[in-house]
Amino acid sequence: MAKKLREVDVVLVGFGWTASVIAQELTDAGADVLALERGGWRDTVPDFSVTHIQDELRYAVRKQIFEETQRSTLGFRNRPDQLALPMRELGSFMPAAGVGGAGVHWNGQNWRFLPSDFVLRTHNEQRYGKRAIPADMTIQDWGITYEQLEPYYDKWEYLCGISGKAGNIGGKIQPGGNPFEGPRRREYPLPPLKRSAATMLFDKAARDVGFHPFPAPAANTSQPYLNSLGVQMGQCTFCGYCEWFGCANYSKASPQTTIFPVLLKKDNFSFRTHCSVTRVLTDSDGKRATGVAYVDRDGNEYIQPAQMVVLCAFAHHNVHLLLVSKIGTPYDPKSQTGVVGRNYAYQVSSSVNVTCKERLNPFMGAGALGQVVDDFNGDNFDHTGKGFIGGGYIALWNTGGRPILQEYLPKGTPKWGAGWKKALHEDYLYSTHMQCHGAMMAYRNNYLDLDPTYTDDYGNPLLRLTFDFYDNEHAMSKFLTDRATDIAKAIPNRGINPKPREGHYSIIPYQTTHNTGGAAMGNDPRTSFVNPFLQSWDVPNLWVMGSTVFPQNPGYNPTGTVGALAFWAADAMKRYIRNPQPLVQT
Repeated sequence: MAKKLREVDVVLVGFGWTASVIAQELTDAGADVLALERGGWRDTVPDFSVTHIQDELRYAVRKQIFEETQRSTLGFRNRPDQLALPMRELGSFMPAAGVGGAGVHWNGQNWRFLPSDFVLRTHNEQRYGKRAIPADMTIQDWGITYEQLEPYYDKWEYLCGISGKAGNIGGKIQPGGNPFEGPRRREYPLPPLKRSAATMLFDKAARDVGFHPFPAPAANTSQPYLNSLGVQMGQCTFCGYCEWFGCANYSKASPQTTIFPVLLKKDNFSFRTHCSVTRVLTDSDGKRATGVAYVDRDGNEYIQPAQMVVLCAFAHHNVHLLLVSKIGTPYDPKSQTGVVGRNYAYQVSSSVNVTCKERLNPFMGAGALGQVVDDFNGDNFDHTGKGFIGGGYIALWNTGGRPILQEYLPKGTPKWGAGWKKALHEDYLYSTHMQCHGAMMAYRNNYLDLDPTYTDDYGNPLLRLTFDFYDNEHAMSKFLTDRATDIAKAIPNRGINPKPREGHYSIIPYQTTHNTGGAAMGNDPRTSFVNPFLQSWDVPNLWVMGSTVFPQNPGYNPTGTVGALAFWAADAMKRYIRNPQPLVQT
């Protein structure tokens, strides 16, 4: 028998970036907020101490701070006519488990989406005609515009202490920044990170071939910084342990380094760890969420009543909770009806390895220390006759040449043995790597649903992922990789090794943890689960955060937009608390 607990105003499922933002904003407004986290407590001290966090084997190879697939996983297949099998070990993406979520292990590569990204279908139909969008491509507008979200991007950047160079302030292009970005109201809070030898080579080569490189916006602080909540952050020391690691130096933005010092002191905020939420509970007619059910680490079951429920977990987990809770209509690809699980998307990445003639310094780096070309992102270039829509950025990231996993070797190098060792020894200090980070459109047969065969620890059906790349993405990846190869050829080098994205999607090799969709936002309840304020169309006191709400995935890393949307939704929640009702009438 589940134990019923004291009701709270707001219960948050998950305690990562979005939950931290929502909790901070709503507690400031006077709400009693509780966060439930399925993982354990983590903080800079002692969990990210330099005495152990800079351990590539433990954290990057053995994945100690990530989700354990024996506790939580999903089934996967490329097509609806295939049998899905459970993912037995982490591969293509690595969900976090623990307080802080992915905000602990992310690189800090922080972006604003382009204005055209938010009106993707409308923009492409107007510029290229409706025939440019294939019949099985289910892309849609977001229901909000860049202009509406811009103040919240600004708020996020000043919370995190983003290091960068503005390219467009108030419509005026700024020298040294990204000339393709949407207008922003002011400069970044901090100047760009110091350049490395490899990024300077990339910068010169990109300019030589006619592109417009700029320093990547980074959630790694280039200087000591006092953020918008009065929290002090330290200066990045370029240790090279950002991606898949917690930051020991208080210099990578995370909930721990930006929000917790203020939030955790509040009497009207609390959190519980090792609590796995198994259901969102609703009233008898399913029109109002009444709270959540969860199981603690000892197997005890609880009911947590709440006036509002906010799903702040990883994209997959948010969708899984909606499906097992029977909230919203599950998506059916045959009839193309339903919204829960619809418009799942990912990222399309490729790379070019370069063995330079000049000696580099790969082992000093930061998660977002990079130089970027945005000439071919979104609709920054004419797609006429290209055979695809969408695009991506080309970047040279100097994230730190950690000894186990960095092996950017020349084409033809043996994969093991004496030849591999010789190449690694000779080329390590001369090797670098360019990444093409591309968009992913939404398609009729890319979706999430419940697996009919396999169940999890709590008897719920596993989530099932049906996903593959399409001709649009293969053409885009080849185009981006060719442009990156043009830059590579302009760098004095001893060898180039392009690696375009080819074939079917595989869940085995790591690609990105940029999983999106499944509970898309939009203006039409027939094609979206949440309205433009991230409020459920069907259950008005239920809200969904994070990349779960992306209708498709642009060519950027998602965290900057996830953070901006959290602030945007928090303002809407404050209005709802004052006057509980659907914020968009149907």
